[in-house]
This record gives sequence, C-alpha cells and structure tokens, in this order.
Amino acid sequence: MVSTKAPPSLLYMVKQVELVVRSHLDELVRPAGITALQYTSLTVLERHDGLSAAQLARDSFVTAQSIADLVRSLENRGLVRRERNPRNRRELLILLTDDGRELLDHVAEPVRELEERMIRDLTSHQAEQFRQSLSKAWHALS
Repeated sequence: MVSTKAPPSLLYMVKQVELVVRSHLDELVRPAGITALQYTSLTVLERHDGLSAAQLARDSFVTAQSIADLVRSLENRGLVRRERNPRNRRELLILLTDDGRELLDHVAEPVRELEERMIRDLTSHQAEQFRQSLSKAWHALS
C-alpha cells in the first residue's frame, strides 16, 4: 500500500515563512543597530505616527510588557520620542523622529529586495492575490 503524506498545514507553512522572513530581516537591519521587532515598530509608526504604547504593541505583534523595553531602546537611540497626548494628559504617544525616518529610508531598499525575493516566482497577479489572501486570513482571526 502506497502511503501519501498529507501536505503541511497552512498554519505550519505560515510559521515557516514568518521565521525565515524574520531571520532575513534581522540580518538586514542588524548593521543599522536594530532588531526585526524594532524595525516592525518603526514601520508601524511610519504609517500611523503618534500611537499609545498599547496600540503600538498590538500593531507590532509584541506584548504590552515587551513594548516598554523596545520603546525605551528606540528612544535611547533617538529613533522615537514620547509626548503627552493633548486629549488625554495621562497617556504618552510614541512618535517617529527624523533619525527614525532616516534609518527606515536607509534599510528600505534591502527590505524591498527581500520582499521581491520572497515573491519572485509569482506573477504580479498572484502576488496581489497572495497579499489579499494574507489580509483576509489575518482579518478572519482578528
């Protein structure tokens, strides 16, 4: 009897992609003195500047506990700054600094090349479908 193995689950495959992307991303941003998680937080702020720590943690895929250390490290490097929220004086907002934007500009090309490498065997239509499928999967579980 011939045994046919079932293909790996989608969850397993997504995790494989996440791990290899994170490894490559860590290599790309290490010369800039940051980690892949710090890079992710900076890109979140680039898209939505002035977030609370809780919002930044959620959007950066880290816990509220670990975001404090991450932000402190980025702040010590001058890549982000914290300001009081004018609408809620008890809340601090985290903002990207000019140095943070400059760092992101510096690593933008290698990161774009990594993404292109990941989808190089896909047509532009397949790449867009992949993007849409990932977004739908994320929304289904959020």
